[in-house]
Amino acid sequence: MPERPTRPGRERRRMDPRLLLGLVLVGASTIGVWAVVEALDDTTEVLVAPATVTVGSRLTLADLRVESVRLGALADGYLAPGDVPEGGVVVTRTVRGGELVPAASVGDAGAAEVATVVVPSRGPLARGIAPGAIVDVWAAGELERGRYEPPAVLVSGAEVAAVLESEGMVADGPSVELLVPRAKTAAVLEALASGDAIDLVPASGAGAG
Repeated sequence: MPERPTRPGRERRRMDPRLLLGLVLVGASTIGVWAVVEALDDTTEVLVAPATVTVGSRLTLADLRVESVRLGALADGYLAPGDVPEGGVVVTRTVRGGELVPAASVGDAGAAEVATVVVPSRGPLARGIAPGAIVDVWAAGELERGRYEPPAVLVSGAEVAAVLESEGMVADGPSVELLVPRAKTAAVLEALASGDAIDLVPASGAGAG
């Protein structure tokens, strides 16, 4: 039986194997580049303190800044956005401005066993007494007008939360807001109420100048 002649234009076009191979290679190359980029991008989102925060401060997510940094295996040691509950966290160790927030520097509300006490200064403050500084609180009881007992350390290692400049008409010295252990709070308040002479001395190695 004679073969039926094929009509022009109805021939089945076959794809060039070389073109198919080229498409496969381009696709594989694109996937490979994407995989390499993803493997190199090992950044982690962590939280940064925009300003210095002291012990006892409560922080919410809105108070912190999110940054992507490369920490590798150290990432678990720093606070991530998902680590901050809705009610916030309490700072248990001072975090400097611009510093990544260590996970160990925050806790729940009961973790900060400190109280805030405002101590008026008797004159200019020593250099280095600023928020975050560690000071020793010295006190001397008044024996009679103008005569005092030998001074002694009332609180060792108190932290300065803030320095409050006088806003009155009389140019009094600044007051210092201190974070003191709760066990020492009563002693500080008693010294203030008794009119004892109280001075703040930068703790040894705490940056006194």
